[in-house]
Amino acid sequence: MKEKIAGVIGAGSFGSAIANLLAENMRVFLYERTPETAELIRTTRKSRGHTFNERVYIAESIEELAEHCYIIFPAVPSQHFKAMIQDCSPYLRPDHIVIHATKGLHTDFDLDTATADSISLKQIKTMSELIREETGVVRIGCLAGPNLAAELAEHQPAATVIASRFNEVIQEGRGCLRSERLQVFGNKDLLGIELAGVLKNYVALAAGALSGLGYGENARALLITRGMAEMIYIGKALGADKKAFLGMAGIGDLMATCSSPKSRNYTVGYRMAKGEKLETILTDLGEVAEGVRTLKIGKLIVDKVKQSAPILLALNKVFFGNWTMERAINSLMRYPVKDDAEYLNL
Repeated sequence: MKEKIAGVIGAGSFGSAIANLLAENMRVFLYERTPETAELIRTTRKSRGHTFNERVYIAESIEELAEHCYIIFPAVPSQHFKAMIQDCSPYLRPDHIVIHATKGLHTDFDLDTATADSISLKQIKTMSELIREETGVVRIGCLAGPNLAAELAEHQPAATVIASRFNEVIQEGRGCLRSERLQVFGNKDLLGIELAGVLKNYVALAAGALSGLGYGENARALLITRGMAEMIYIGKALGADKKAFLGMAGIGDLMATCSSPKSRNYTVGYRMAKGEKLETILTDLGEVAEGVRTLKIGKLIVDKVKQSAPILLALNKVFFGNWTMERAINSLMRYPVKDDAEYLNL
């Protein structure tokens, strides 16, 4: 019987954590496009605080990875995803399984100049849509849920969700990843799970800001609850089922990222509230905080579909306008409220 080998594209914090999780069950080929990082991993078995399992091998090229691996986990930032998948396309076969781990959206326009009137929602794409458009791969899925890379690296108990229209993708992904420390759930609503992972990013920015301003658990609970409502409304407007937001990929991920300084989005919001410049924070992080892009894309979406999203819009005025965080909070506290959990009736 032919050996099953998994591939990971991207050796950032999350990609590295995925590679080590997979290596508990099988050999893994890891591709990193930066030669210096790839060589560091090859020679020291360490990078970004991760020590790599001996069963993780550095692939010399995407071609080599695709040749040996039957299942591939791309884990690269959303703004680089299209270029990456186009590079992969010549080597991906219809029998490959591709499960991406990117919690972001792609846009076919310039985010800095776009307006709701100048774009079409078809120009905003999930990573699974990009994979489908750019390759011949049929069996596509995504990995989502409360998966803080630092805690996964420490083998703390955790859970993840694999979403796909295909049962085989869910079952194969579960077989690759499941361990005594990681539960793997399945979900058939691929769009909903992807959007849950994306939209929680901006709520995590707000949670970090609340902590930076010294607010406590009541304020955080209010934010998480109403943030979840906003996520459901936006997701529903884009064709997702609300159930996707009520499990691990939605409320689970939201709880983790809104409560932990280990979350990059939380950290950005926290430091913004402390008065630091956004450009400085993003440079210091060294890795992408998808929430900043999500804010811009989210505003275009809600403006286009005429959907109320007060938290999203207030944060846009803070990050890209001249509002202070305190002004945003005061504005939100004056916002007319509806019945509690009214979104369950959608």
